Amino acid sequence: MSLAKVGSPAPDFTMPIAKPGDTAKTVGSTVSLADYSGKWLVLFFYPLDFTFVCPTEITALSDRMEEFAELDTEMLGVSIDSIYSHLAWMSTPRDNHGLGEMQYPLASDITKKVASEYGVLLEDKGIALRGLFIIDPNGVLQYAVINSLNIGRSTDETLRVLQALQTGGLCPSDWKPGKPTLSV
Repeated sequence: MSLAKVGSPAPDFTMPIAKPGDTAKTVGSTVSLADYSGKWLVLFFYPLDFTFVCPTEITALSDRMEEFAELDTEMLGVSIDSIYSHLAWMSTPRDNHGLGEMQYPLASDITKKVASEYGVLLEDKGIALRGLFIIDPNGVLQYAVINSLNIGRSTDETLRVLQALQTGGLCPSDWKPGKPTLSV
């Protein structure tokens, strides 16, 4: 079993997914790390469907998907729930505590293998912490952050870090797009 380590190849995965527009009859295609070859990938784990903090993060990322797409970046959300739970949550309107219309798929790590390999599995609870990983077009893990169950992630910070990584330069503290990188 390979473990996620920044600067090393990201652990490989293949998982079933629920995609935007899927129905109970069409849900269940799979996705693997190789599907993202040549693109940046924001891979993030969340604890469970139909919870409180999770939809705020998932919908915030979905609502800004156009900005990620402009940076040649794909998004994949992962939890230990089934694809049918994902589909039900995606089919539930936002004003009724659902996700509503989504711009990227949700993967099912029902075996918990992928969460374990990315170091986010809480074995005693059987769920994942809030882990976010940025994988470059060559499949190398470039960024990893893991949050407590109670703390949502920042879409602005995810975009900032992604843009910093894409400069290929040395980015000082609080660097923002348009600011110079460090010269050494």
